[in-house]
Amino acid sequence: MSEQSFTTMTTVDRTPQEVYDAAADPRLWWSETITGVTDEVGGEFEYEVEGIHYSKIRVIELVPGERVVWRVIDARMTFIADETEWNDTEIRFDITARDHGTELRFTHVGLEPDVECYGACANAWTFYIGSSLRQLLERGNGAPNSQPDEVRMKEEVRMKEERAAS
Repeated sequence: MSEQSFTTMTTVDRTPQEVYDAAADPRLWWSETITGVTDEVGGEFEYEVEGIHYSKIRVIELVPGERVVWRVIDARMTFIADETEWNDTEIRFDITARDHGTELRFTHVGLEPDVECYGACANAWTFYIGSSLRQLLERGNGAPNSQPDEVRMKEEVRMKEERAAS
């Protein structure tokens, strides 16, 4: 795992199993429109922000109460020159019990400062892990589909399509 890869951590007053269960169900904190299987090794699911970002992701490791690992097997992001930057990257949720709760260490292996999408993607992951997933764990409801940059980009794509149609 690269030391340069994007990593964020949060600690919550929940059990490791509760953190694992939440991380393994990205529809509750990332996107309600995710399709496919997110809770079985070998399962594949798709995430899409229409006209902006598409990813097909395979679940490669599930260790209840400890770890969730996904591999991006196909990705396209229209807002960067190399639309396939996420291909073959790994998304990891490492879960550790602590005296004061459970620590979640999120790492997107391959999302490094020298790749074009680093800034926007790091902002999105910071929101989804530090706000939406944390809120799901603490209050029982996440904020999927709510990351401000994605909302803004979706609106820009919609307006561009409307102008092209007129």
